[in-house]
Order: sequence, then structure tokens, then C-alpha cells
Amino acid sequence: MLVYPLLDDRSRKIIHIDMDAFFAAVEERDNPELVGKPVIIGSDPRQTGGRGVVSTCNYEARKFGVHSAMSSKEAYNRCPQAVFISGNYQKYQEIGQQIRQIFYRYTDLVEPMSVDEAYLDVTENKLGLSSAVKVAKMIQYDIWQELRLTCSAGVSYNKFLAKLASDFEKPKGLTLILPDQAEDFLKELPIEKFHGVGKKTVERLHEMSIYKGADLQAVPEHVLIDRFGRFGYELYRKARGISNSPVKPNRIRKSIGSERTYGKLLFTQEDILAEIEKNARRVAASLHKHGRKGRSIVLKVRYADFSTLTKRETLEVATDDADLINLHARHIFDSLEENASGIRLLGVTLTNLEDSKSSILLEL
Repeated sequence: MLVYPLLDDRSRKIIHIDMDAFFAAVEERDNPELVGKPVIIGSDPRQTGGRGVVSTCNYEARKFGVHSAMSSKEAYNRCPQAVFISGNYQKYQEIGQQIRQIFYRYTDLVEPMSVDEAYLDVTENKLGLSSAVKVAKMIQYDIWQELRLTCSAGVSYNKFLAKLASDFEKPKGLTLILPDQAEDFLKELPIEKFHGVGKKTVERLHEMSIYKGADLQAVPEHVLIDRFGRFGYELYRKARGISNSPVKPNRIRKSIGSERTYGKLLFTQEDILAEIEKNARRVAASLHKHGRKGRSIVLKVRYADFSTLTKRETLEVATDDADLINLHARHIFDSLEENASGIRLLGVTLTNLEDSKSSILLEL
């Protein structure tokens, strides 16, 4: 068994900035009457016949269990007193750019992950400051003073830990994880909180009686590699706070998609089209979040016998409109040959992405 060495670069100073409930916070800032009320950014199901997906929501709404990507209908059922706002995504992108310009005052090594979060490498920064914590505090102060918005910051020696730290104390938090604190911090962390570990992997880890970082640290590397392949190699290192990926300021996302696998096969036209629409709306919400539009719409269908079809349509003009994405995805489905076997997976993806505004470069 080939064992890879544990190369651990602890020389960098990385900040992860995550805006607090960004879209909802912008709406509260611009309409003070919303402050203290549960606010949901997404279509009001009372006006759409129950259709729509939550893009994001404020912390008041989250107290009722509402979260992004939840159907608007379920969000309403959980919190009927919520204020639904369809969202002004052009405004959010413009404010996101103002936030981005604040980052660039401190470093050019900025890797945006979406309109409301980014990694910054401040090892060598424009102010010559030795303290990354001080830089993070200054950024939080600048964003509040200039935009009246709050953010949470995580500071550590790599992106993985900085991301975990920014989520540790929200909203308005600032958490530092030093090299000698990393393993102890991770020991108590629930495995589902490990950034990059998806729902299916969590289920498989739970089957191995791995529920938190300490459990993961106790598993030999070769066992994780045997169970999870290349990702097992990463899991072994993440459990020890090792992640050497640098901040990449010019990495551009090439596609945005949503797909779901169904335990109960889909047979009826009504169920199939309803699921296509849900995927289309999730994609539109993600496009809005990342400040992107796409020209090619791809539909993926996997049948009961595991045969898989993908087909695309390319538009004249790029879009991020949920209804238009849904319309073309349905058109693609209607053009497929009929298959009497049930459907076990549906996916909608947009490719040939471009910026929502030609003057905005939103990188991933």
C-alpha cells in the first residue's frame, strides 16, 4: 500500500469572509421595517401556486428551520408569517463588487467563492501587517462602516480551516484557529460540519461509527482510501487540519447544475415535470448567488435500468431566469424518446457561463 507523506504547509495566513445572510441583510438595510421579522428571499408560494425555491433567508427565518434550497411551499408551512421577497440580484451583485473592492485594499490574492464569500491570502498584504486577525477585523469594520452590512471571518493557515472558522460563530463572528489548535478543534467537530463532506459521505461515515473529528482521526489512512478512494486520502488529512490548496484568484466556474436521485422512481408526467422545475429553480438560485448566466441548458435523465441520456439546448442570449430554464429543460424532456421504465435521476445544468454584468468578474 502506497502511503503519501503528510506535507503540511503552515506558513500562510488565510482569511475566509462570509457575509451574514447577505441577500436578506441587504433588504433589511434598505427597508428598516423588515428588521426583526423573518425574511425569505424567494418566490412567494401564495402567488406561484406553491412553486419556487428559497434562495436564502435571515436568521429570524432560520429559527423556524427555513434554509436555502428548501421549497418555498415548505418554507411557508414552517413560517407563514415570513416576508417573501423575490430578490434584486443585480443590486446584490453591485454590492458584492463593492465588498470585493474592500478586499483588494488588503491583498490581490482574493478567491471569490460566490457574491457573498471569498478567501483572502494575507500572508503578504498591502498594509504590511503581520496579524491576519487585525486584517480581518479591519475588513469587517470597513464593510460595516461603508455598507452597513455584517460578515463573519475565519482566520487560519489554510482555506479548509478558515472556512470552518468563519462558520463557527455567526453572525458577526471572528474565529482564529492556530496550527497547534487545529486537531483539538477538529476532534469535537461533527463530521457533517467538515467542509466538502457531502450528505452521502456523511451517511457512509456514520455507518463506520464516525460521527465527529476524533472518530475520523482514529481511522487508518489505508482504510479511508480503501472505502473512499482519492477522497479518503483527503479525509485523512482534513481530520488533521492539513489542506495545502492555495488561494486561486483566477479560477472560473464552468457550469452550475442541480440533480437529484429518487429512491422512489418517477413515472407520471406530472411528477417528472415538477422535479425538472425544482432543479431549474435551484440552478437559477445558484446562478444568482454566483453572479453568472448560462447559454447552454443540459438535461440529464437516468432510467430504472441505469441507462443515462443527456441532451442540451443552446440559447441566443445567456439567462439566469428560472422560468426560462425550466421551459427549455421541459422542451428537452419532451423531445426524448418515450421510455416506460421509471426515472431514478433528473438533473439540470447550465454551461457556457458568463458574468451577469459584463463589468463584473465573479470567479470561483
